[in-house]
Amino acid sequence: MAIPFLQQAKIGTYILKQKLRGVERYPLVLMLEPLFRCNLACAGCGKIDYPKEILQQRMSVQQCLDSVDECGAPVVSIPGGEPLLHKEIGDIVRGIVKRRKFVYLCTNALLLEKKLHLFEPSPYLAFSIHLDGDREIHDHAVCQDGVFDRVLQAIDTAKKQGFRVNVNCTLFDGTDPKRTATFFDHVTRLGVDGITVSPGYAYERAPDQEHFLQRDKTRRLFRSIFQHGKTSPQRWPLSHSSLYLDFLAGNQTYHCTPWGNPTRNIFGWQRPCYLLGEGYVQTFKELMEETDWELYGTGKYEKCANCMAHCGYEASAVEDAFASPIKALRVALRKTPKHTGAMAADIDLASQRPAEFVFESHVQKMLQEIEQETRHSSPPIPPPKASSSKESALRDTA
Repeated sequence: MAIPFLQQAKIGTYILKQKLRGVERYPLVLMLEPLFRCNLACAGCGKIDYPKEILQQRMSVQQCLDSVDECGAPVVSIPGGEPLLHKEIGDIVRGIVKRRKFVYLCTNALLLEKKLHLFEPSPYLAFSIHLDGDREIHDHAVCQDGVFDRVLQAIDTAKKQGFRVNVNCTLFDGTDPKRTATFFDHVTRLGVDGITVSPGYAYERAPDQEHFLQRDKTRRLFRSIFQHGKTSPQRWPLSHSSLYLDFLAGNQTYHCTPWGNPTRNIFGWQRPCYLLGEGYVQTFKELMEETDWELYGTGKYEKCANCMAHCGYEASAVEDAFASPIKALRVALRKTPKHTGAMAADIDLASQRPAEFVFESHVQKMLQEIEQETRHSSPPIPPPKASSSKESALRDTA
């Protein structure tokens, strides 16, 4: 497990305080999306399919820091879109680090070398760089040639300047386990500080809907990857709890914990989780107290049927570790999760409610708000002054 001891200790202390206070639901990681705009158009992404008026919106520095304070989670992940496109991203990160929160700045790294001067190396800051596989796989995933080589250069530059660097890898249907294991060996030799890995979640608005993993395929895929990892000369620095990795390999049965990774973005606080935008509220308190959490999760809601992503299940694994420390220690002492034998029973989908599609209503509401704000903030148009016919013609065609 590649989570630094300082981070483990602070998260453990935070959780213990919640337990002693009798808090039933509490966040572990705030997913802070200050913008949706990106400089890539990946086929599996569901975050960039918005009208240009919404893609131009940004959360302010103050909005971001207020959200961090309001939520109180010890870890802040900054995804997007591409966060490095935000002109004040340096101020946002500095403000969060100053609060002694652990920041994972998620980036495709195309702008990283250009923007590195905005940041200072810190045990509280890590760049989480999108890298889905080797050169051919990654460039195909991001729909652009040459990105893989630019990412490796950015990783090298950031490491040489003393920054912590993780890679985050999303796996889709058709992934070759041996090739993935070889890729993990490669990035481990590069000296990255951690590898975050997750099965691809089926964003309803993603252009490519054919290559998202189902749960059974996910479990068999990760078992095969871990089998190759057992004989690998490298010890992969996987940046997850051991029990979450064991869950991916089909050895644990968990229900998701959506409140463990709440999301704040330009729309507000997103219900119920980072992967599903089923409604928005204006305060974190509303999100936690007024969301009907029982409506969501695998076995409860059709959209959640195949999800095994870390933003839903890592918090479940952490809860299990606190409840069953001996089991957690036993799993952690293995080099890789168990990849043979019977799998744990999976969740029955027979009673799940059908999917609701509400994306357009959120978009239309924000477009109306943007239109009203633009209309009210526009300066009044002065009355026309007398002019020649030539000046009038020029003004009318400007």
